Amino acid sequence: MDRSTLYPVVALLLAVCSLSPTSLAEAVHCDLQPVDNKVTYITNQAPKGCVAHVPNATVEVHILFLEFPRPLSQLDLTVQMSKQNGTRAREVLLVLDLDKIVHLRLQAPGIPLQLAYNHQHVIADMPQGVSTVPLTASRSQVLTWAGSKGAITSVAELNDPKNILLRLDPAPRSPSSCSLQPNMDMGHRLEWWPHTEGLVRGCGLEGVAGHKEAHILRVLPGSEARPRTVTVEVKLSCTSGDPDAVLILQGPPYVSWLIDANHNMKIRATGNYSIKIFPGKSFREEHLVLPDTPQGLLEEAQRLNASKVASFVEVPLASAISLQASSCGGLQTSPPPVQTTPLKETCNEGLLMSLLQPNCSGDTMTLELKKNLMWSLKCDISSLTFLDPRCQAEDRGDQLVLHSTYSSCGMKVTESVVNNEVVVSLLSSSSLQRKAVQCIDMKSLSFQLGLYLTPQYLQASNALELGQQGFVQVSMSPPTPEIMPKLDSCQLDLKPEADTVELIQNQAAKGSCVSLLDASPHGVMRFSFLLRGHMVPTPKAGTLSCTVAMRLGTSSLVRRTVSMRLNIVSPDMPGCTGKTLVLPAVLGITFGAFLIGALLTAALWYIYSHTRPPSKREPVVAVAAPASSESSSTNHSIGSTQSTPCSTSSMA
Repeated sequence: MDRSTLYPVVALLLAVCSLSPTSLAEAVHCDLQPVDNKVTYITNQAPKGCVAHVPNATVEVHILFLEFPRPLSQLDLTVQMSKQNGTRAREVLLVLDLDKIVHLRLQAPGIPLQLAYNHQHVIADMPQGVSTVPLTASRSQVLTWAGSKGAITSVAELNDPKNILLRLDPAPRSPSSCSLQPNMDMGHRLEWWPHTEGLVRGCGLEGVAGHKEAHILRVLPGSEARPRTVTVEVKLSCTSGDPDAVLILQGPPYVSWLIDANHNMKIRATGNYSIKIFPGKSFREEHLVLPDTPQGLLEEAQRLNASKVASFVEVPLASAISLQASSCGGLQTSPPPVQTTPLKETCNEGLLMSLLQPNCSGDTMTLELKKNLMWSLKCDISSLTFLDPRCQAEDRGDQLVLHSTYSSCGMKVTESVVNNEVVVSLLSSSSLQRKAVQCIDMKSLSFQLGLYLTPQYLQASNALELGQQGFVQVSMSPPTPEIMPKLDSCQLDLKPEADTVELIQNQAAKGSCVSLLDASPHGVMRFSFLLRGHMVPTPKAGTLSCTVAMRLGTSSLVRRTVSMRLNIVSPDMPGCTGKTLVLPAVLGITFGAFLIGALLTAALWYIYSHTRPPSKREPVVAVAAPASSESSSTNHSIGSTQSTPCSTSSMA
């Protein structure tokens, strides 16, 4: 072949080679649509967030801003804290800012947690040891409000979470203050599981013959490029052997993969990967570079001769991903039959019954069910009654309201507890849904507040000295086994001379001079406190008040406040511990010592003047007797000094 012929051939080959990728890209047509396959993942990436380390904080504050697309959602929230060896337990305030109503299932084992939230947005049964704080601040004011309560230690904004795990362990490598950052890696502090409905998409690759299917998982980069392992679980519903499938894993270069699949399949992955059934062995395809765009990954699936993308998922940087696919390869030769009657979505009966929370006021039990929440759960209610079917709920436009006094509609009152049952009839079910409801009959209960000066609680007192320890007891009568009251808050109001002294806040001691004591066998609540020994100006009286919180299993929280007036006695000297003498006692002792000293001085002078030796008095008598011209002043002086017979005759 001569040179003139060779050049056109080479040029043609180069043109074909350069056009081949473009032609392939243009040939890929894949309209991704939601499919029935399911994916779940766990991540510590937050759209916005921050983590801080404040070691000296007495109260650490954690804030969760949560957004939900549905009017009513269910959230599982777990709070964990490692054991603190030899250190005082920190006070923890968790703030939940929600934009929709949430049925909250909270677990905080062994953690004295304060939970702040808008009570109109949360339906929850609080576990033991968790106290609640009303959150009235708007979203724009939450950070300011929370900062006034303590040191903000972490903040996270999450979209549609399903499960959240919050760890309260210190993060010493974090900055000293919390500044919100986009795409924040919360590290060990936070892990969460989002709702993932509609996240999995799929499509058919046109122009490719065969029945191979591709499952594509794309993990997006995180804010921190640190090495990590992503566990990928793939479950395919195949009953007739292994499918003809390929798993494509694309992620940042610092990610390695641990794959757990229930069927054999071809694997294409960026970076190192290992397979769970072959522990200790790592694999890597040298020089493999997967595209980092959705279109590029679809082209890769086509290049591997896949005729169908069964699953295409994009997730943020996750620690674990689980994919469940109902497809199992095979070329679909005919379209699926058209469903003429759409499947009716079933009612979420569990969430529906959780909405039925009794409100107890005076002698009336009331339950309200908003219709928009009921419809969001796909529930159609035909009737809502108490145990007595004659007591039907009223339709008040946007909600159903069921109410009754404690003396009707089948109410049963035993030991200050009012019991009944709510019965719900659904159009979609032939069986009735039932839920037990309770209220506390507050009119049958009384509360007593007493101050004592000894830990034996033997004799009550209405006076307390500054610098003296006081022992407080709050009791409820009659004692009821089903009702376990808690000291929600206590304070000593010393106005106008001094500020109010907070003793207990959110069921926790406020400061080192307050100690919560063990309750008595009858449920009597007790604590002790030590008042400052010096105040300027000095208060003369104060009001001690305590708020008791009570809740039954299915009732709303009820509070009752009881108070008493105290006389405050000032000490002579300032002190913070131990006993001191009061001012009247000090003045009495001083006056008594002065009086005793004066009397003792007079007695000593009297004894001295009557026991002087006679030799010192005779010269005076001898001179005075013969002198008829003695001055009257001298005679008066002698006569006043002593009375003797001599002095009496001469005077006569």
